[in-house]
Order: sequence, then C-alpha cells, then structure tokens
Amino acid sequence: MELSAVTLEDKYTASSGRIYLSGTQALVRLPLMQRNRDRAAGLTTGGFISGYRGSPLGGYDTALWHARKHLEAHDIHFQPGLNEDLAATSVWGSQQVPLFPGARVQGVFGIWYGKGPGVDRSIDALKHANAAGTAPHGGVLAIAGDDHGCQSSTLAHQSEQDFIAAMMSFFGDFGGKRKVRKDRNSQREG
Repeated sequence: MELSAVTLEDKYTASSGRIYLSGTQALVRLPLMQRNRDRAAGLTTGGFISGYRGSPLGGYDTALWHARKHLEAHDIHFQPGLNEDLAATSVWGSQQVPLFPGARVQGVFGIWYGKGPGVDRSIDALKHANAAGTAPHGGVLAIAGDDHGCQSSTLAHQSEQDFIAAMMSFFGDFGGKRKVRKDRNSQREG
C-alpha cells in the first residue's frame, strides 16, 4: 500500500479526495471553491469578505489572514470591517460592480460575518442589501456567530428573528435539527 502525500495546505488546495479541516477552515475554503466553480463555468468573478473580529467568529479573520496567499491567487479580497455595519455596507457595495463600466469581473461573491448583536446593529444595511439583490454572477452569504449562552457577549443572542425581519433566507441549527427557512419573497434557498 502506497501512502498519499499529505500537507497542511491540502485543506485549501486539494481538488479531490479527503481533506481534514475545522469548521472555520471550511468557511475559508468555501469562497475558494466558489471561484473554482465559476471558472469551470467560464465566468470571471472575484470574492470579497468583510466582517467584525468579535467572538464567536473571531478566529475566522485569523484563518483568512493565514490563507491570504490562497485567497489572493483566486481574486478574493479580505478586508475586516471596523464594525459590522461598515462590513455589511462594503459587501453590499460589492454586488454593484456590474453597474459600472470597466469592471474587471462579471460579478463578486461576498461573505459578511459578525456576532449576533452586530446583526441587530447592521439590520438596515442587511435589509437594504437583501432588497436590492445581488449581481447576476454574484451572491452573498451572511454568517452570524450567535452566543446563546452569553459566553462572550454582554447579551445572549440568536439571529433568526433578525434575518426573518430582513426577509433573508437562512439555515440554522434548531434544537439539533438543521432546517432551511426560505423566505416567501426569495427565489432561492439560503
């Protein structure tokens, strides 16, 4: 039996076979995979990720910085926000790229992340961004790090109600059972 050559970089570079990675590393790999899917479909896209460094997603930005060379090689830009509001507004702006002449890409896929109370503060930007929609070859994933047990926040929090108020489709863990909630106004499941 021949042993396979395995490196720590496989979590971001392997295109087939098994890989071992944490949940946070899977969130870093996700935009890399989206870029590869877009290339395979003949699309020229880029990625933009912004959010707030607060826990419980505080390790996400660290993982993104460590994977910088992989992100840059795939035209994915990571710019942490000063707060959740500015990050959400920046990601919303990334969906307007096709509106301007001379754009280098056909669309931008975006990721916004923040902690639960930041979802509250950013609801205006999230609601307006959702209502405006995404670029035809773009799209945005909003990731909320909730703190149900109030371990790292001043208040316990869950974001489902906020996403419903913003008419955003979402998926989450409801008592150990994963479910997808599709908004009545949405064409796709989130």
